[in-house]
Amino acid sequence: MNSSSRQRRLTAAAVTALAVAVGATACSSGSGSADTEGGDGGTYTVWDPYPQFDKTSAWTKLLDRCGAEAGVKIKRTGFDTSDLGNKTLLAAQQGNSPDVLIVDNPVVSTLAEAGVLTTTDDNKLDTSKVDPNLLAAGQSGGKTYGTPIGANTLALYYNKAVLKAAGVDVTRIKDWTSLTAALAKVKTAGKKGITFSAIGTEEGSFQFLPWFWGSGAKLTELDSSQAVSALSLWQTWLKDGYAPNSVLNNTQTTSWQEFASGDYAFAENGTWQLANAEKAGFDYGVLPIPATTGGNAAAPTGGEFVTIPAQQDTGRYATSQKLVTCLTSTANLNDTDNTLSYVAPTAEVQDKQVAANAALKPWVDAVKAAKGRTSDDLGIEYPKISEQLWKAVQSALSGSKSPEDALSAAQSAVK
Repeated sequence: MNSSSRQRRLTAAAVTALAVAVGATACSSGSGSADTEGGDGGTYTVWDPYPQFDKTSAWTKLLDRCGAEAGVKIKRTGFDTSDLGNKTLLAAQQGNSPDVLIVDNPVVSTLAEAGVLTTTDDNKLDTSKVDPNLLAAGQSGGKTYGTPIGANTLALYYNKAVLKAAGVDVTRIKDWTSLTAALAKVKTAGKKGITFSAIGTEEGSFQFLPWFWGSGAKLTELDSSQAVSALSLWQTWLKDGYAPNSVLNNTQTTSWQEFASGDYAFAENGTWQLANAEKAGFDYGVLPIPATTGGNAAAPTGGEFVTIPAQQDTGRYATSQKLVTCLTSTANLNDTDNTLSYVAPTAEVQDKQVAANAALKPWVDAVKAAKGRTSDDLGIEYPKISEQLWKAVQSALSGSKSPEDALSAAQSAVK
């Protein structure tokens, strides 16, 4: 794709969609083509959402090593996640895109829709080893735009002492009925049931999605009977005192703080809390979120994709591909994903992670069942759908609307 056609695709609608996408989730001084003409040699720019890593970090050293192997120098810039998408779009408008872009997975389809990214057909990235459910987060219109560097997702942490005191056998929790029965026992025993985040932001949608998808509902039909059953489940938990009213304002951080008090049996949260779990001071376990009739519910995937933005000088793609292949190789993924608290996107590296740390097994299981928020070819429609979903959750849990009415209003607003 040439520069002029790419710029024509950067419409106002794409700008707006990207602003919503990056705002809902979780600048370089030179372009990728400023330092060299053609494939090898010179400097290649890498943008990532890891500003916490400085020049001495293992991540930066890996980038430099991959650059050396490709015969180029790396100029790396780390941005906050909320800034990176907008900076990328602006750079594309100016014909100044980085050579390699590592970006939060829900943003990939929006950037692809805007013509910012090359496909794997263009750049020859090999994604054959990546788990298909994880790769789907970077697919749109039948094309793939990059490869995941790793994934995180949601599961249920549980306090072993609280469950033991309540007489709950966690191995018997297989579906919504058995989970709700466990919460009832915990309440009877004088402890608190479950905490999660239902805040009116993307975090609230993110946490609701495992129950939504676990009911069999689809994001294209927010008012289905399955969706109503999922929202009714959460509403019932609040009404019966199994979950606190604070979930309406809880972020994933404040929800975790409630669980860390030691009073709760369960908390819905992610792999990023593993280090905090080790510091909590009580024995804990991890249980994949159950679907309504059993099995593991699909939880949404977090984590980033490594992509290759479109360049005027297409001869740069070969070296960019070498860089991405190095960053996502089996040897490097293991170290990188452990650093980022991610589950690897390939079975080979997942097996290595579990062999080194058996506590990761339930997280690997959860990731294998996980689903990208923009999967099902939702693309730039997802942010609009998500906003209406979290509004429906807020309306139902606050008591201002029934689950049926809240989700009916949400579906009407999306249409």
